[in-house]
Parts: sequence; C-alpha cells; structure tokens
Amino acid sequence: MITIDQLKDVKERTEALYRYLDIENKKVQVEEEQLRTQAPGFWDDAKAAEEQMKKVKGIQKWLDGYADVKSLTDELDLAFEFYKEEMVTEQEVDDLYAKAIQAIEDLELRNMLRQEEDSMDAVLKINSGAGGTESQDWAQMLMRMYLRWGEAHGYKCTISNLQEGDEAGIKTVTMQLEGEFAYGFLKSENGVHRLVRVSPYNAQGKRMTSFASVFVTPLVDDTIEVYVDPSKISWDLFRSGGAGGQNVNKVETGVRLRYLYTDPDTGVEEEILIENTESRKQLENRENAMRLLKSQLYDRALQKRKAEQAKIEAGKKKIEWGSQIRSYVFDDRRVKDHRTNYQTSDVNGVMDGKIDDFIKAYLMEFAGGDNA
Repeated sequence: MITIDQLKDVKERTEALYRYLDIENKKVQVEEEQLRTQAPGFWDDAKAAEEQMKKVKGIQKWLDGYADVKSLTDELDLAFEFYKEEMVTEQEVDDLYAKAIQAIEDLELRNMLRQEEDSMDAVLKINSGAGGTESQDWAQMLMRMYLRWGEAHGYKCTISNLQEGDEAGIKTVTMQLEGEFAYGFLKSENGVHRLVRVSPYNAQGKRMTSFASVFVTPLVDDTIEVYVDPSKISWDLFRSGGAGGQNVNKVETGVRLRYLYTDPDTGVEEEILIENTESRKQLENRENAMRLLKSQLYDRALQKRKAEQAKIEAGKKKIEWGSQIRSYVFDDRRVKDHRTNYQTSDVNGVMDGKIDDFIKAYLMEFAGGDNA
C-alpha cells in the first residue's frame, strides 16, 4: 500500500507539470491555431494546411497528456480516501499509483525533448569496427536491436542502404526511423558500442571484444531549409542486389551521391558520401539520397551550435560524440552505460530492443543541458 508521502509526491509532480507545460497558455494557443484552420481557402495550399494541422495536433497532444495525468492523480487521491472507508482494496490503490507514476514519467520525459530537432524523424547509421566477422556480426545484432525497438514503438523503420559482411553480419547499414520524437530518443545512442562475449566464430572459444559505431542524425523534411551547393554534387549509379527479408527491400538500381563539403569555419574540404539502394526506382533513390545529405548538413550545423553552447556551459558534464558509451558483456549478463552508470542484467531483453531505460536515464541526466 502506498504511503501518504507517495501520494503527495504524485500530486506535487502533477502540479509541477501544469506549470512547466504552461497548460493555460497552451489552451489559448490551440484555440487560436484551430481558428486558422477554419479560414476560407485553408485547404488551397495542401502542404501549408497539413503543417498547420500538424501544429494543432502537436499542441493538443500536450493537453491530452496532461489531462490523462491529472485524471489519474485525481482517481488515486479519491481511491486513497476510499481505502480508509474500505471501499477499495490495497491492490487497487497500488495499481492506480503505478499507472499515475508511469503517465507522469512519460510526460516528464517528453517535456525534456524541447529542441527543434527532437521531434524529427531519425537517420541511424551503424558501422562495424575493426575485427572482421566478429564486429560485423555485432553490427547486425545492433541493427536488429534498433529495428525491434522501433517496431515496438510503432515507428516506420526503413533500410536505405545495407552492405553485408564478408562471411556473416553487416559492414554498414543506414536506417530511417519515422515517428514522434524518434531523434529525441535515439540521440542517446550516438557513439561506440562495445561487445564482450565468447565468440561463436573462434574455435578456441575465446572471449572476444568487438566494437561498432552508431551515428544518429535528425531526418529533415521540407519544412527545414538546408542549403546544398549544386556545384559540389556528383552522382554515380550502380546496380545492387540487396538481401531479402522482412525489413530489407530487394533493390535493382542504386545511387551514390558525393558532396564536397567545406567547413565554414576552417575552410577544410571533406567529401560526404551517401549510398541509397532503398527503391527500385533511380529517381526515388536520388531524392532520398538528397534528403539524407540535407540531414547530415543540418546535423553538422546543429553540432556546431551545441559546441558553442558547450563552451558557454563549460561547467556542465560534457558528452563526447563518438566515444565509447555502452558495454554489453554477455557472459557476465550485464549491459552498462558509461555515461549514466545505468546497467541491467537483462541482456536478452536489451538485444530484443528493450533500451527505453537506457534512453530515459540519459535524458534525465543530460537533456536539460542539451549536451545530447
């Protein structure tokens, strides 16, 4: 049975969310934005109308989320009183408490994703490290983990490029995960992932260490303006047969986009290479390759902005992109995140996509400082 202090905590967190989310102002906002949808000729510009409806839906979702929290908190408060009169059981009160806490934590977590890019879809790229088959197998295991996570959250998961390993596994994969706050949640996965296990590819059964890198960038859409210099673009075409399977499209024609990027601060030139083999149609592959290029350029500008902010907030704990972030030790049954020190013994669950607790621990510690 919950205590009076636990009930008090729920009520205080609910009141805090009312203030943090500025609920009264959001009620006014949603009314104003809905009025705009009733203007004559609203649907004449379908694209603009769609964006406006998306805006209304976004504000309304905050109001609905808070309404659910408030309703559960009120129910819990009432049930606590009813228990004193033996009208409800301890179990019923505890069940309501669990529901209220879950709803509060979900809304608190979403409230941390306030940056413009957090609400965007995500591009996730996995590269196997040195070590041949062992690392390539590890990269494929990570790909499966993120696909399972995406599917469990109702995200649309698409593989836009896949290069298979020499004997097993994959050398690299680029995936798109489309859904609400996909980038906001997955930005916590950016970095090097380390596997320690007894290798199935080693005849002596030795314990092996493998590495794979994960890069996550926001997937920009037409509402985000990113300048691409057409004179810096070149294209190669190639035919590629992709592996079959539930999540991998068979492909016929691939495109390779090369973009000569010049760092605006240093003047250093670098070639950005993007391959896309998602569609059977060359034109669609070209369009998606351009979208991925814009996502990379947007992300570079984003990282510069964050680097400048990090200088200002030098006293805050810093996260280095590309550093080793998590270790998966199979025989010790342990997965540990080195940034938050959160760990679990549920290795099989993690590899099946249950990484929400890692994401939550990261956001709770770092999202407020936007060092993601």
